[in-house]
Amino acid sequence: MLKPAVYGFRNDDTSILTLDSIGWQIINSPEYNFSGEERPDCGHVIFQYTIHGQGYLEYEQQRFPLTKGTGFLVKVPSSHKYFYEDQKEPWEIIWLNLRGEEANRIWDYVMALEGPVIQRDSDTPLIQGLWKLMRMVAEEKVTDKYQLSLGVYEWMLTLVQSSREMTKDVSASSNTLIQTAKKYMRDHFADPLTLDMISEHCGINKHYLCRLFQRSEQSSPLAYLRDRRVEAAIALLRTTDLPVQDIGQTCGFDSPSYFGKIFRQYMHMTPKEYRMKKLEFPYDAIYLE
Repeated sequence: MLKPAVYGFRNDDTSILTLDSIGWQIINSPEYNFSGEERPDCGHVIFQYTIHGQGYLEYEQQRFPLTKGTGFLVKVPSSHKYFYEDQKEPWEIIWLNLRGEEANRIWDYVMALEGPVIQRDSDTPLIQGLWKLMRMVAEEKVTDKYQLSLGVYEWMLTLVQSSREMTKDVSASSNTLIQTAKKYMRDHFADPLTLDMISEHCGINKHYLCRLFQRSEQSSPLAYLRDRRVEAAIALLRTTDLPVQDIGQTCGFDSPSYFGKIFRQYMHMTPKEYRMKKLEFPYDAIYLE
């Protein structure tokens, strides 16, 4: 059974991302106080999540309460301090400490999007992934640095994905509309779709659909549709003997010249040239999303 505990790992391999330490703790003493300018583990990054209770983070002259559902990201060294003050209930936390250039890069990216403090529910993939790492160490007794690094990479990808989703300027209902539009375009890319047809399928105004795509995808519905058409054309060029003109028509391009123009914009060569360059481009499919 999983219990509060702290685990540390020591090796001299600096070529890969490594897990330095991971822990589940229940803090009830003000002696729990860490300064980012005094720690010896320079080059490391830390993520810590509050399960219950409350602590505090001081970061670049700002003070953040760390309540349930709150996590923070800090780098060592940096101007920060996180600590527990005498309160009515203990501070229950789960955390990890990583070292490696990739971890530092991801921390910079997420902190630029959300700042040093993020909000996540306990049942989200990010936090469940943290518990998965904890069980790997505590219950499965995984200590191999490569296995642990693989688990941490997976968790960091979840961190990046969730951060991007959190910072999208769309509501849950708007995101559903976007996904509906995307599915419709993926399923019907070969048809002569128009913006009116796509928006009508979603039950919304075409101008509103364009605004949703711009806020969420920094693109347009028709650009998304064009990507899917080019993907399909690439696959057909490489896996069939259909004439180039027929492939363009099959993939929803209304004329051979337009198909050739768009294809060159994406692949920097004509469809025929791509078909011939099997050694330089040995792909049966290329995905643009």
